[in-house]
Amino acid sequence: MDYVNAFWVGGLICALVQILLEKTTLLPGRVMVILVCLGAVLGAIGLYEPFLDFAGAGASVPLLGFGNTLWKGVKEAVDDKGFLGLFTGGFKASAVGISTALIFSYLASLIFKPKMKDE
Repeated sequence: MDYVNAFWVGGLICALVQILLEKTTLLPGRVMVILVCLGAVLGAIGLYEPFLDFAGAGASVPLLGFGNTLWKGVKEAVDDKGFLGLFTGGFKASAVGISTALIFSYLASLIFKPKMKDE
């Protein structure tokens, strides 16, 4: 049942984002920022963890999960280091994910021939 919940929740998030992109004039970058901020806010008010327990990867993989990861990193760093943690916590918490994305993107660019999109 975990796979089913992850599938439908992740699909629902993607469908809602697609509807938002098509029905509004918001650009994709702004929608991505909204999702990251929403994940951080849901984490801050304590709603993200129960959602994550229910949906698993369907909630942690989209950008909502990245926002929650940033929030948890900042919260933990502020508890440990005080005010300085505001500036270091998000970087420490998300470093592995960002580094992995950069490395695999670079490897993909070596394997496949990048080309410009024809308009």
